[in-house]
Amino acid sequence: MSQPQPASTSATAGQIVVGISDFKTTGDARAMLVTHSLGSCIGVAAHCPARKISGLLHFQLPEAAMDASRAQNEPAMFADTGLDALIQAMQRRGADTKRLQIRLAGGAKMLSTSTFDIGKRNHLAIRKALWKHGLFVAAENCGGSSARTLYMRCSDGAVRLRMDGKVVAL
Repeated sequence: MSQPQPASTSATAGQIVVGISDFKTTGDARAMLVTHSLGSCIGVAAHCPARKISGLLHFQLPEAAMDASRAQNEPAMFADTGLDALIQAMQRRGADTKRLQIRLAGGAKMLSTSTFDIGKRNHLAIRKALWKHGLFVAAENCGGSSARTLYMRCSDGAVRLRMDGKVVAL
């Protein structure tokens, strides 16, 4: 599988959809980055306010060490390699990655009977990966048992979530 490509920065970019185990970046302030189906997966919204560069990662699993060969081909599947890939793509666009505004959503416990709480493990893994990069979370909506859809307005990095039939600001 090929590496995710940066999203278009054309005037008609509009809504840029980020799939599962995927990421996109854009320098188009008119764009909206969107990802659906954030259950136990986590969405990482990153915004550089100085350069108006935005990125969104939707990862599924906590650590690339779980499957190194898969991480090589699909880095966005994992918190650690996905965050690395997102940051590198934003740097190539000119973002000051030490000043990124980070927002997280997802990490739900989707199966009430499961003792394997992948949502919680994902949350801990992304916090650790962000810490290693010297980045901190400005806001988050993680945990619970509800799936979310994340919308990121690229002009200012504002994030809204749709969950349980409601739209809330993050």
